[in-house]
Amino acid sequence: MFRFASAYFLLFLAAVPAAIYFRRKKRINPRVLIPETGSLKGIHSSFFLKARWIIPALKYSALVLMIIALARPQWGTRHISIITEGINIIMAVDISESMAALDFKQKGKIINRLQAVKGVVEKFISKRNGDRIGMVVFGSEAYTQVPLTRDYNTMVSVLDRIKIGAAGKSTAIGDAIGISLKRLEDIKSKSNIIILLTDGQSNAGELSPESAVEIAKQKNVKIYTIGVGSKGKAPYLVNHPVYGEKYVYRRVNIDEKTLKDIAKRTGGQYFRAKGTAELLEIYNTIDALEKTEVKTKSYAQYQEFYIWLLLGAFFMTLLQVILSNTRFLRVP
Repeated sequence: MFRFASAYFLLFLAAVPAAIYFRRKKRINPRVLIPETGSLKGIHSSFFLKARWIIPALKYSALVLMIIALARPQWGTRHISIITEGINIIMAVDISESMAALDFKQKGKIINRLQAVKGVVEKFISKRNGDRIGMVVFGSEAYTQVPLTRDYNTMVSVLDRIKIGAAGKSTAIGDAIGISLKRLEDIKSKSNIIILLTDGQSNAGELSPESAVEIAKQKNVKIYTIGVGSKGKAPYLVNHPVYGEKYVYRRVNIDEKTLKDIAKRTGGQYFRAKGTAELLEIYNTIDALEKTEVKTKSYAQYQEFYIWLLLGAFFMTLLQVILSNTRFLRVP
């Protein structure tokens, strides 16, 4: 990062063009240049006569360098340190096969549920500042996709690569909460929350949602639950062995009762999202509810460059003096 520590000295640069103007105006009868040999022969074709502009150019260039040196040009690197603890957030995302339902729209284009979730979660992550965020994905099983981190770019990159069905066909909500609780233990924080998003009902896993919620209550972890997708039947794109790709409708069912209970018992909230706009609004609401005032301390280390400008001005002045008293000597 470049700066001038005493930038107001740069105002004196305005005096340089003024000095040049008055110097030219004052020169009515220019004096004669003679080489140090003292010979006037061929003076009109002399190189030194044609190059007489060198002397004022050196003088004014040295003056400009000295003025810039007074302004103290500096180059340094600014450092920002986060000095607040922030909060721990685990994003528990359902990637079971039901998330392939095509009942969301984005910019007029039909997309599946997971695509809609990815876009909204990415915006949510970009708004956080100083918080540690992790990600757990679940289907028939639950596993850690990203541990708690402040590296939001990595979070978004990993989120983009998540595939539907990678954790199995079913939905293990209890296991998802259990794994999320383990990740929250990795780094201690005064505030820990889980944002659980699913479009189904718990039908797999070793840990029941009820047992997982009890553990969350004991650890004072708040859980926000989000039910996504339409009710009844939803369209899916499948590969038929005979007809190729075709749309089929399958019945979907969200266990809202369990999701509401999870949120209520842990001090969180339950949200329902049937479209992209609603989903975005939900994450905006959670973002507003779970804000942390992040305090930062910034400092910078600067290196001074004025000495090099002064050296340049010194050598220009020295050269001007030498040339003015030798090759460019003037006589009245």
